[in-house]
Amino acid sequence: MRRPATGYAVQMLDTDTLLDCQRNEFMPVRTSSLQALFDDFPSAREAAANWVRQHCSSPDAHRLAIVPASYDPVLQRHILIYGVLTDHP
Repeated sequence: MRRPATGYAVQMLDTDTLLDCQRNEFMPVRTSSLQALFDDFPSAREAAANWVRQHCSSPDAHRLAIVPASYDPVLQRHILIYGVLTDHP
């Protein structure tokens, strides 16, 4: 069954973590208190840019991706619609 995106999430590459909208920290997707859905791409991009300014010495070294996402109430976790795959299994 196809899952539609209901927002955007900021993913840390090569991890299963997403940026929490309220805490401004990365948390595993299975964390029950995670609030990772941004209403639109510009909001997710702004949050990612703010995180990079606070945590990265070089803006090019961020390792972040903005991906379409949703929340599955049955699984009770965020679902990445098009998560960024790692360069190795």
